Amino acid sequence: MKVSEILQVKGSILYTISPDQPLADAANTMAERDIGSLVVMEFGDLVGMLTFREVLRALHENQGNVGAGTVRKHMEDHPITVTPDTDVNEVRRIMLEKHARYLPVMNAKTILGVISFYDVARAVLEAQSFENRMLKAYIRDWPAEAEQAATD
Repeated sequence: MKVSEILQVKGSILYTISPDQPLADAANTMAERDIGSLVVMEFGDLVGMLTFREVLRALHENQGNVGAGTVRKHMEDHPITVTPDTDVNEVRRIMLEKHARYLPVMNAKTILGVISFYDVARAVLEAQSFENRMLKAYIRDWPAEAEQAATD
């Protein structure tokens, strides 16, 4: 399974923010949209990622307040990215080794979407469930002649 297949199922909604917007605006957007990350774009280019992890760090640094800082101050400015052709097993490895819950999907300099740990887990579970159903159907429909020949 490839990243492109996960994106097809997930859809193409992409939430972005400018690096110069207040962190409070980003936190409000994330809460209102019930999302865990925002893609930080500047002049049409990906310049960072902001996840709930960075927002929580800002809350901690400011004794429970988001503070007056901008997204740029708190964002991950070198996010790990994947391509549509990246295999899902490679994505799983990257996410686990780098503790990354969100990965932007890039085709050259064009961002196609973001996949989350949840998206990957759901895709893998669905693929395993499909394979499991196919194996059960194969076993259930085993040819009777083969069974008879085996008992002779």
